[in-house]
Amino acid sequence: MNRAQPETRRTAPGKIAGLYAITPDEPDTEVLARKVRAALAGGARLLQYRNKTADARLRREQATRLLALSRTACVPFIVNDDLALALAIDAEGLHLGRDDGDLATARAKLGSGRLLGASCYDRMDLAVCARAQGADYVAFGGAFASATKPGAVRAPLSLYGEARACLGLPVVAIGGLTPDNAGAVVEAGADAVAVISALFDAPDVEAAARSFCGLFRQKKL
Repeated sequence: MNRAQPETRRTAPGKIAGLYAITPDEPDTEVLARKVRAALAGGARLLQYRNKTADARLRREQATRLLALSRTACVPFIVNDDLALALAIDAEGLHLGRDDGDLATARAKLGSGRLLGASCYDRMDLAVCARAQGADYVAFGGAFASATKPGAVRAPLSLYGEARACLGLPVVAIGGLTPDNAGAVVEAGADAVAVISALFDAPDVEAAARSFCGLFRQKKL
């Protein structure tokens, strides 16, 4: 007799605030899952799966594994740059860069119940356009020099507060953020800090996550 499988429910999108963990290009799914579990234990409020080097099979395997972890932690799971994958696994959202696809098309396919984020680099005009096309949040960066994207443009600190006031959308800072410098973007108006290296390359991922989360203790999340 077959046992009924437990129903898997999509986590509610929730608020874009706090530590936004973005995965590194890690080929070992077990290693990646262990690090993600630690980041979630440390208080990460959103999780984005990003892997620019994996093939489609590995991306599906890893995304499915991490989706389960994020749902256990009641944290929204967002897929970077792959609308088909986000829809296939019923992720909570999608994040697109300037060259990753059309935001309006993605919004139509995602529907209103999933998150859509957009990278806007150092440009307010891109953020205004993203909002018009249905983005739920915008990301600006690099905030600081980044090992992940060493050639990235730098976004001035003033842009975070300006965007938050003008757009009426949550604003995410990304690029070169560490527990030592991320406080500057939080003070400038960023609602969330998106982190890869300083989180997942840390000797103690959970402790690093707690350090980032501590920057938001004075804010209502």
